[in-house]
Amino acid sequence: MTASDSPAIPLALTYDDVLLQPRRSAVVSRKDVDTSTWLTRKLRLNAPVLAANMDTVCESRLARAMARCGGLGVIHRFISIEDEAAEVARVKRPEVGGSPRLHTIGPNRTVGEATKLLGRHNVHSLLVVGDDERLLGILTSRDLLFSDNPSERVADVMTGGEDLVTAHVGTTIEDARRILHQMRLEKLPLVDEAGRLRGLITSRDVLRLAENPNAARDSHGRLLVGAAIGAVGDYMERAEALVAAEADVLVVDIAHGHSEHALRATRRVKEKFPSVELIAGNVATAEGALDLIEAGADAIKVGVGPGAACSTRIVTGVGVPQLTAVMDCARVAAERGVPICADGGIRFAGDITKALAAGASTVMIGSLFAATDESPGETVVRKGARYKVFRGMASAGAAEARSRREESQDVLDELAANVVAEGVEAVVPYRGSVAELMHQLVGGLRSGMSYLNAPSIEALRANARFVRITDAGWRESSPHDLQLAE
Repeated sequence: MTASDSPAIPLALTYDDVLLQPRRSAVVSRKDVDTSTWLTRKLRLNAPVLAANMDTVCESRLARAMARCGGLGVIHRFISIEDEAAEVARVKRPEVGGSPRLHTIGPNRTVGEATKLLGRHNVHSLLVVGDDERLLGILTSRDLLFSDNPSERVADVMTGGEDLVTAHVGTTIEDARRILHQMRLEKLPLVDEAGRLRGLITSRDVLRLAENPNAARDSHGRLLVGAAIGAVGDYMERAEALVAAEADVLVVDIAHGHSEHALRATRRVKEKFPSVELIAGNVATAEGALDLIEAGADAIKVGVGPGAACSTRIVTGVGVPQLTAVMDCARVAAERGVPICADGGIRFAGDITKALAAGASTVMIGSLFAATDESPGETVVRKGARYKVFRGMASAGAAEARSRREESQDVLDELAANVVAEGVEAVVPYRGSVAELMHQLVGGLRSGMSYLNAPSIEALRANARFVRITDAGWRESSPHDLQLAE
């Protein structure tokens, strides 16, 4: 075969190879930009950013912080089934309206006993319930001020009957805020149709929610969270436990998502749990995206080898530069109403803008979030500077840790197969809190959208015009010819 007979090799690009052309814009302020987006067919986020399901990136603490910022954390699967389900449950624990411990007292207990309970639990009120859990009243520190008899019954001093203000389970936080304001109350008990106590919303809860108005929440006001499963071994049992823990989305996540066992796992999980939103990946081609969609995926995770700690492309020679991979997958997924998550390769806020303009609905980031306060990675100090440990999940250290935790045959088989690691271990410079990092990332996205006359992500995609740049163009794009202050 001569050179002229060889098939043409297509060019593939990544984020550093392109820039977006500015457009005439009517967006006056980046505050006018709406960054909400579809995570899956049915779930929306207020910020299009996911924290990667890696063991040095996302557990419950970081997932809660992500959801409060409008994004989503995906709990990694490299722990036991019970532990991963517990991590999900910690995120889903109600911030309002469903305190895990409601402090109650019976109506026939004494004022003296009530006073001791208030002190023991360091609270200012007790909910008075009967034997059948029916709410009878509320007893506050103020009520006790008017009783000088410690033997007096709680029922005789509590606020109850027509004076007791309650709301039904499912009351929205906005409706609760309105009731609390109108009635000049600090606490609003929640009851079911039979009058049984089921929760409590306080004025402090309302204030807490006001601090995070863009948080990603479910219909009950709880924070959203995702959780990862594999495609072999105990993945069905893991999925069942995570669904029981009320994970909002499951992620079938393996390095090569366009494989028969990944397709089979996607199909089986969706068939058994049809109401649960399911993300599947990772793929880097339109064919891979289509096959996962046909298997039942509600969103597709795109990216083979772009991650900071991933060496797949170097070790195996396989992959597709991320911008081209996102464009190819998004083109076919959009025709079927399935969102794309661009996983990996995000180093700057501008990369998020490029990924969304290329057709992604969300991006997934690992190394940047590994550097935050809330990540589970170890903190180290080198020459007076703070760093956090970060590693790819195909690294030798990660595989060894999985074998120690689980001691399962699946992991031992995986270790044997991964003699040549496809990831590295490293440290990343400390970046502060998740809230601080998200402010920078989403702020950069907002600015980028304003340059393109894009008040929404849909408009960003419609208005995007890419230009290719040279290495000189990339150097020109970064700060240059300056003596930077230390």
